[in-house]
Formats: sequence, structure tokens, C-alpha cells
Amino acid sequence: MAAQREGITPPLRVLEEALGLGLTTAGDVEDAVAAEGTYYLEQVTITEASEDDDFEYEEIPDDNFSIPEGEEDLTKAMQMFQEQVTDSQILEQKTVLPSKREVPEVIEDFLCNFLIKMGMTRTLDCFQSEWYELIQKGVTEVSGAGNVPDVYSQNMLLENENKNLKKDLKHYKQAADKAREDLLKTQKERDFHRMHHKRIVQEKNKLINDLKGLKLHYASYEPTIRVLLEKHQTLLKQKMMTSLERDKAAKKGSGPGTKFKLMEPGNSYQASKIRVVSDSEKNCEAEDPTQKGLLREVREQTKYKTRMKDNTKDTEFPTDMPPNPNLYSRKENNFPEKLGYRLKTIYKLHELPVSCIIMHPHKDILVSCSEDRLWKAMGLSKAKVLVTGTGHTDWLSNCCLHPSGNKLATSSGDTTVKLWDLSKGNCILTLEGHKHAVWSCTWHSCGDFVASSSLDTTSKIWDVNSERCRCTLYGHTDSVNSIEFFLCSNTLLTGSADKSLSIWDARTGQCEQSLYGHMHSINDATFNPRDHIIASCDSCGVIKLWDFRKLLPIVSIDVGPSPGNEVNFDSSGQLLAQASDSGVIHLLDLKSGQIHKLMGHEDEVHTVAFSQDTERLFSGGSEGTVRMWS
Repeated sequence: MAAQREGITPPLRVLEEALGLGLTTAGDVEDAVAAEGTYYLEQVTITEASEDDDFEYEEIPDDNFSIPEGEEDLTKAMQMFQEQVTDSQILEQKTVLPSKREVPEVIEDFLCNFLIKMGMTRTLDCFQSEWYELIQKGVTEVSGAGNVPDVYSQNMLLENENKNLKKDLKHYKQAADKAREDLLKTQKERDFHRMHHKRIVQEKNKLINDLKGLKLHYASYEPTIRVLLEKHQTLLKQKMMTSLERDKAAKKGSGPGTKFKLMEPGNSYQASKIRVVSDSEKNCEAEDPTQKGLLREVREQTKYKTRMKDNTKDTEFPTDMPPNPNLYSRKENNFPEKLGYRLKTIYKLHELPVSCIIMHPHKDILVSCSEDRLWKAMGLSKAKVLVTGTGHTDWLSNCCLHPSGNKLATSSGDTTVKLWDLSKGNCILTLEGHKHAVWSCTWHSCGDFVASSSLDTTSKIWDVNSERCRCTLYGHTDSVNSIEFFLCSNTLLTGSADKSLSIWDARTGQCEQSLYGHMHSINDATFNPRDHIIASCDSCGVIKLWDFRKLLPIVSIDVGPSPGNEVNFDSSGQLLAQASDSGVIHLLDLKSGQIHKLMGHEDEVHTVAFSQDTERLFSGGSEGTVRMWS
């Protein structure tokens, strides 16, 4: 049997010779066999147990190795003491218990795993059938197969580690690329902010220099102002002395043979002297008695107006105004809104662009103002101009009718607001105070106040009765392009080129709330007559609807890119019209959300207005015409 074992080549050696590896030597194999001992295989057939089995089993005697009762406690105590001594020695020596030895992978398992990994199933089946057949025949010993050399295991471990390292390297490359992009972006932002900082520093230095120059300029004016104040005081003293001399001359003028003329303000005279009227002056006065009478009448009217203006008190803002009757009305509109407007008539009213159109609240009259410095009132029934107003020295920007329809307010580029008698076309009052062009004006529902907005970034509230500015509204940082009173309220709405809407309390002049959302300059804003809705349009053609109670945007509609010049609601509050620089009028139905376009202007459309019955729509353009759609 030993000779047979010596004649059989170990399986590991056979595998190495077949693969041509030659990794192990015969001496190494013999040393391994000598170290592990001699093993051999014996084929045994196991059958089921049978009742007729005559096999006799050897009985193992059950000897009693119990400890006597007297020695039981002593033995336990000695055993515990011995265990404690052993534990203390282990702790003192800090002995580390050996870890579990890792069992190396054998050759057959290595080959099976390799074939499974490579997907060679048929080769795996052939190998297993032949391998186990040789084992059963005893040709090959299982114990002599040996283990896989460490180089194979190390190669596999290194291969797996190499794959993992490649994956990590790929992730690190991606992270590095992203970090490089972030670095470049950060460097660009840094350069931008650095340039911006330099520009700001330059502007700051420039402003500081300008401020220093203004301070020096102001300091140079102080001596002049001081001299002018001294001259003013001197003139006041001279005026008082002249008044005293005039009173004395009036008392002495009653003597016979001497004629004196009482001195009036505006005539040239010298202090402490009485001017005697010569014969030539008497003849001149006698030659032109009409002129003398007119001058006296004008002086008396001027004195009367000045006295009345000084005695007039400021009008109080109404506190118990009735609510807007249309605001909470839920009745069906007798004139339902429609989108099918068609161009019907063209009126040539002005030579220059039409800037504003409004409808009379009680009559079938249209009022238009233009850049030709004129405003005109036209009767629509006969298409005839009834009144033409002249008086402004520059273009007209806006107009607004008094709630009664008898007066008209106009704003102009000459920095003034004028009030007119609509029936006669006469200017009854001029309001001055703005520093730049006035863009818009509006009447209060009570008819005692007019509000105006200007290019000088301010708005003003004027008292018509006392003929003075009651309040100036500050807050916008750019031109205030539109202004409007909420119906039956002291609330005022302004739209500005600083891209914001502001809501003001006219009684206090304080800004109650500002609405932000537009990305470009706001050209116009208006209230819905039947709901708490605000509509606004900007210079990029965007229309926004706002909830006036919640002060939040409702919807934004882009009909650009051409600027929107004006927006207006019809009397039902369900149809919104926008005038555009593209020559198109956009109609927005608030119920359905439909947008309809009216095209008929050859150039820009500046203004749009509905008739009271919403059956007609009027528009004014840069060609100086007013067009009627129905």
C-alpha cells in the first residue's frame, strides 16, 4: 500500500506539470506529507440499519467517578483558586489570544471558482465529473491536492484592489474636474467683484471731490448771501420810512394851491420826498383815461384775489365718504364685454401725437390732449370739435375730468398743472411747484383735490380751493409716470420708473405699501372700477394684475417686447385694454383669459379708453388721430 502511494504522483504536482508552472518541487511535497502524516482512502458502503443485523456492539461500563462528600468542597475551592491564578497570570503577561487561522483555498476550489467566474460551465462539469471519479477510484488523494499557492490568491486580491482603485480614481477625476470648474467660476466672480469694487471706489472718490467742490462753492456764496440780507434789511427800513412820509404828505395835501399825488406801490420815488405832478404828466393822463381805468381795475382785482386767497382755509379731506357703488355690485352688466371690435371711424384732431383720451362721465363727449400743446373736446354725435384749450407752453401728457364733468385738469411738460372750464375752454387755475415735466394728473372723488406725478420723482396733492400744494409725496427713486385716486377713497396709487407701485394715504402723505414684481419701468397703472384689482404695464410689454386687498400679484401676462403705454378697464371691470408701441391694442378678458389684438394704427398707440356702455373703444396714436372701434 505504501509502495502504491509512493508510485502515485501528488495531484498538485500533476496540475503544475500540466499547466507548465513548476511552482513546487518534489522535496517540498515530501516535506508537507511528512509533516501532515500518512493518509489513505478506504471505500465504505453504508446501508440502512436492519432488525436482523447480527452485529454486536461493545458495551461501555458506566463507572461512578463521583467525589466523596468530604472532598467535594475542597476540590471546588482548589479548582476556583487555580482558575483565578491562571487569569491573573494572563493579565500580567498581557497575553494576546491567537486569532482564528485563515484556511487557505484548495486547488479544486480555486479551479471551480475560476471556471465559474469565467462562465465555463461545460468545462466545469467535465472537471467535476472526472475529478470525483478519480477520487472514488483512489487514483488521486484529496489530502495530497494541496492548497493554492499564495501568489494566485495575492494576484486575485491585487486584481480586485486594482479595480476598486480604478473606480476611486475615476471618481476622484470627476471630483477634480468639478472642483476645477468651480475654481474657474470663483476666479471669474472674484475678478468681476474686484473690478466692480474698483469702479465703486472711483465713483466714491469722484463724489467726494464733487462734494468738496460744492462745499467750497457754497462757502463762496455765503458772503454774497450775507450782503443781500443786509441790503434786504436796509430796503425794509427805507420802505417803512417811505410809508411814513407818504402818510405825512397825504395830511398836508389838503392845503390850497398845492396838488399832490398819493404814492402807490410800484411807482418810483425817493425817500422823504413828495413827487409833484407836472403839467405835462397831467396832459398825458388826460389823453389816455381808458388805460388809466384799466390799470386801476386790474390792481383792484389783484388785491381782491390776494385778499381772498389769504383768507381761504385749506379743505379738509372727507372722512365719511360713501363706498364705491360699483365695487360690491353683483348685478349682471347691461352691456356685456366683447372682443370683436372693428375699426369704424378715424378722427384727425391733432397735428402731433395724441397723448391721452378720456370720456365724459355724463355726456357723449371725448376729450383728447396732444403734444401740440392743445386739448380738444369733441361731440361724438356730430363728430364736431366743441372746445379747444390753449395755454400750455409745452406738450400735454395727460388730462382728467372733474367728477361733475364741468372742469378739466391737464398736465404738461412745462412743469405745470392747469384747471380749465370745460364749457368755455378758459384756464381758471395754474398749479406750479414741480421741477420737471408732469406726467399724469387725477381728481379726487370729492372734486376738491388734484394729484399730479412728475419726472422729478415726486407726486403732489393740490387743494383746489386754497390753490396751494397740500402735500408732496417722496419715496420713489425715479420718474413717477402715473397717478390715480381710488374711487370714493383717500387712497392714491402711483407707478414709477423704479419698477415699483406705491399706495399712499392722501390725508397723511405716507406710503402705506409698495408692490414689487416688474422687471422694467412701469408706464401706467389703474384700478378696476368693480373689484379690488390693480392693473399695470411696463416698458417691456408685461401686464400684471394685483390683488389690492392682499397686496399680492395675481397673474403676469407678457405681450411684449414692445412697451405698453397705457392700460384701462371697461365699465364692467371684466375687459382690460392695453395700448402698445407696436401699433397693436391688446384686449384681455379677465373671465376667460383670452387675448385679442386690434390692428389698425400705422404707428405707436399711446392711449386707449372705453365708452360708458363699452360698445365703443377709442384709441390715440402718434400720427395725431383718434380711432373709434365698435
